[in-house]
Amino acid sequence: MSTLTNRKPRLLTGDTPTGRLHLGHWVGSIENRVRMQDDYDCYFLIANIQAFTTRMDRPGEVHQNVMEVMLDYLAAGIDPERSTIFIQSEIPAIAELTIFFSMLVPYARVMRNPTIKDEIRDKGLGDTYPFGFMMYPISQAADILSFCADIVPVGEDQIPHLELTREVARRFNQLYCGVDSHAKDEDYIKLGGVFPIPEIMLGRTKRLVGIGPPNAEGNLVKMSKSLNNTIFLGDDPDTIKKKVMAMYTDPKRLKATDKGTVENNPLWIFHETFNSDKVWVAEATERYRAGTIGDVECKRKLIDVLVELIEPMRQRRLQYEQDLHYVKTLLKDGTSKANVTAQETLMAAKEKMHQRYF
Repeated sequence: MSTLTNRKPRLLTGDTPTGRLHLGHWVGSIENRVRMQDDYDCYFLIANIQAFTTRMDRPGEVHQNVMEVMLDYLAAGIDPERSTIFIQSEIPAIAELTIFFSMLVPYARVMRNPTIKDEIRDKGLGDTYPFGFMMYPISQAADILSFCADIVPVGEDQIPHLELTREVARRFNQLYCGVDSHAKDEDYIKLGGVFPIPEIMLGRTKRLVGIGPPNAEGNLVKMSKSLNNTIFLGDDPDTIKKKVMAMYTDPKRLKATDKGTVENNPLWIFHETFNSDKVWVAEATERYRAGTIGDVECKRKLIDVLVELIEPMRQRRLQYEQDLHYVKTLLKDGTSKANVTAQETLMAAKEKMHQRYF
């Protein structure tokens, strides 16, 4: 934990604005963010520069999605009085640290990142991805370290990026601050380092599956806007009902009296994840296996559960949508505060690098 000042431990995480947020974001990170606002100094980043790695030809869409994410943050319960929400491109220190950090990471190390490989494959980028796409993990390291974050709540697919961030922090502290390479992570600051080694915090569900069928290999795929298998945090009850009723279940179960398979069944993964009535879940699971309860009854129960979770968020979102000027003011104020923090970090880093000239 950082001991730079007598402050609360600092939390940073964020989202790339590729559209509205969904239940995968909720269980992966956002519910933790909402819960931890009182105990941590929270910074939440809207990573619009990173959106350009695959949407450089759609700047208007990125601009609109920044506001969509901001609205979802507010609707989900992120409180701008307790947390700082900001736009990545409006923090010059992040860009400068990205360049400095890129000197500390070999190209081959970036290419060993499995998340990079997966995204190239899943998005069908082939050899057409821009150089900026390869800079994404370095940029993310700068996002985190610009704010000297102690903890970063992320989804499972972001672990490789966070491990690289931790490597960058260690390398910088060793090279420029004289910290011994055998030092424990928790001791880097008291030994003179600039950057704490951030801890990774996973959500209670590492990777929420989507509501659609498996891929060609027979594996369930994670919830993703690009795959159209999502339930959004702003969906209305009718939309939730339609999506759940169309949810993929056990394809071998042709009628309610057939025995069903619970394993790798999105319907039951969602019940395990979101249904707080664990007695009902346990009893219904056994009945499903025995063929004494149908998909429709189980889906109706799930609809009730998800509407109870999402509807308060949707109502808050509708209220914020009525005053977008106020929402932009909150975002501007958060960005101004974030700029001060990041600039202080940059100056401390440049001091250690002997790159402060004036």
